[in-house]
Amino acid sequence: MRFHRHILFAFACLASLSSGAQAIDNTLSFKNIAAESYFRLNYENDFFSATDKYYTQGIHLELVAPCVRKFPVSKILVHPHFSDIKYGIALEHEGYTPSDYTVPYVLYGDRPFAACFFSKTFLIATDSARKQRFSTSVSTGVIGQAAGGAEMQTGIHRWLHDQTPYGWPNQIHNDAILNYQVDYEKQLISLGHFLSIDADAMARAGTLSDKVNAGTTIMFGYLDDPFSSIKANAKNLRVYAYEHAAVNLVGYDATLEGGVFNQTSPYTIRPKDVTSFVFENRFGFVVQYRRIWLEYFQSLLSNEFTTGNYHVWGGVQVAFGL
Repeated sequence: MRFHRHILFAFACLASLSSGAQAIDNTLSFKNIAAESYFRLNYENDFFSATDKYYTQGIHLELVAPCVRKFPVSKILVHPHFSDIKYGIALEHEGYTPSDYTVPYVLYGDRPFAACFFSKTFLIATDSARKQRFSTSVSTGVIGQAAGGAEMQTGIHRWLHDQTPYGWPNQIHNDAILNYQVDYEKQLISLGHFLSIDADAMARAGTLSDKVNAGTTIMFGYLDDPFSSIKANAKNLRVYAYEHAAVNLVGYDATLEGGVFNQTSPYTIRPKDVTSFVFENRFGFVVQYRRIWLEYFQSLLSNEFTTGNYHVWGGVQVAFGL
């Protein structure tokens, strides 16, 4: 238990320094890091949009390095034999709350409290000749009290002298996370260092989230081709923006409906009230100099359940080439 608390404290410290389930996905082209090995920290919070509800916080620590290929879990990551393949591991923590987290009772018709903590092993395979990318990932972890959402939000709010969240006893109960995801992207238009347009599709299945989606990305500014195998030059300066829009077909979401195996959660959203088609949009700015990448972005998600509303949050990313 003490070790578990140390992990949660480390995540909270990182959040303060950096300041559908599986909300953070860094395998798409607009998240491309042109380095064989790198470390990335991603922090998301609806504080950036002046709200404190629904998807309220996400923290993601990521390492990409050739040695990850030797990990046992990496063996089950299917991929085509493209020219450039990178392997990575990540730790992710996500927190979800209803529109009022200060009341101790259940807010029926609102989002349940939920927290997820899981590891992710992934690969990104790029075919630079045909301008396409294929990625797969496996996520394993826990949703529920063991993820430490109550301790994390309470600790951060105490540190910020903000309102105390009292509703966490009503959160989704402990259950296992095991998810597999496949993504594919294809570049449609490229104008040198100035413009890239591509289409993408994703399929995900498991105990945390089941969904498929299709989207498109526009990147513009002064950028490197995200489908190129050329690594970042130490003297390069790149400044660009991106716009990514997608439509999701949702089959299941444990942060709304509760876990697959544990049916004891005090409050969940009924499957018939979960919205099947959900629109998401993300717009961001990236500055890359030498082997450092800095990013700020804003995301929007349409209502995930019939009595819910759309939600907006923001985030920052910092990445270092190794």
